[in-house]
Amino acid sequence: MSNIDKVLVPFDFSEASINALEYTVNFVGPNRVIGILALYVSSMPTSESEKNTLKTDFSKIVKSFKKKSKNPPEFITATGDVIETILAEQQEHDTDLILMGTMGDKSTDEAITNTSRLVLEANCPVISVPFGCAIKEPKDIALVMGNERIDDKEVLKTLLDVARTFNSRVHVLTIYKESVYAEKSVVESTENLLEYYLEHFYVEHAFSKNQDVEEGILDYINKKNIDLLAILPRNHTKLSSPSEGRLTKLLTLHSEIPVLTLD
Repeated sequence: MSNIDKVLVPFDFSEASINALEYTVNFVGPNRVIGILALYVSSMPTSESEKNTLKTDFSKIVKSFKKKSKNPPEFITATGDVIETILAEQQEHDTDLILMGTMGDKSTDEAITNTSRLVLEANCPVISVPFGCAIKEPKDIALVMGNERIDDKEVLKTLLDVARTFNSRVHVLTIYKESVYAEKSVVESTENLLEYYLEHFYVEHAFSKNQDVEEGILDYINKKNIDLLAILPRNHTKLSSPSEGRLTKLLTLHSEIPVLTLD
């Protein structure tokens, strides 16, 4: 991955974080020189003996994974608010990507988890990894686009890096509620851009009618056996009015496959 040299994995020894770390090790692979930084955040300062115990326990977990990365994951600790500390450490260590585990919450549309907060506040790409998802390479990726234009073409770089690394097929999906023509009029103007930036990995642009955008996305994931969902959140948009990131939050809560939030 040409633009990804170091990734950050928030790690608290929960099942979700262990699953995310294993996904990361598999994602990085045995031959790529990419650093993995596992960050343990505590609300209170930890003693040296506690840090040593945490590092020992962490090493045992890493050794239990079936696959190994070329650079073994590094374990670090920090103290403070979880989200603020993760974002500060991401800046300090200049990591290119955050992978964070989540248990999700399919029973509600209103829950705020640390992961759903992080994807809305981070200024770098984030992959939320739902607990129980398959630990495998993303061969089919779905990029969800609405009727807004892509403000910053640079955000597609991470998606292209992932596609190049895994020789993935990138499907672009637009869900419309009423008339497909209103959506196509804007989206077609970005078609050449998508073909240019996503190269030969770009395979199709599908349009699907559904009053519930999230339902339409999840149905498409199942129909096409998508391995990774990529979204362009509008809460950081430059040219159009920022949204509250509701769809981003819902997909982070409800998706059964990893979600790549491009930023």
